[in-house]
Amino acid sequence: QVHLVESGGGLVQAGGSLRLSCAASGRTLSSYDMGWFRQAPGKEREFVAAIRGSGGSTYYADSVKGRFTISRDNAKNTVYLQMNSLKPEDTAVYYCAKPIRSFYTPDPRMYDYWGQGTQVTVSS
Repeated sequence: QVHLVESGGGLVQAGGSLRLSCAASGRTLSSYDMGWFRQAPGKEREFVAAIRGSGGSTYYADSVKGRFTISRDNAKNTVYLQMNSLKPEDTAVYYCAKPIRSFYTPDPRMYDYWGQGTQVTVSS
């Protein structure tokens, strides 16, 4: 069993920054890739970023590449998402998730543990 808790969301003006955190308990995550997803009202949940268990490789959706940075601290069992140059279209609930298998995939159906989500709202 894995319990994931996101934090760090909020209201920010366009061009601003936020740092999201995803703290895990119940299992050590260092052997798992981890992903961040987001879901805007009326839209499907979409992949944002992922990171290898070792932290050695990262993956991003084209829409956030160059603006967002995913990282992790395995000693703290925590994954982060640094979001810079935020745009109104980044407004969504952001979720962290653990894949069913240990490796990354952009398909949200292949993740079995999810946090409760944290709201990010970017005003224009």
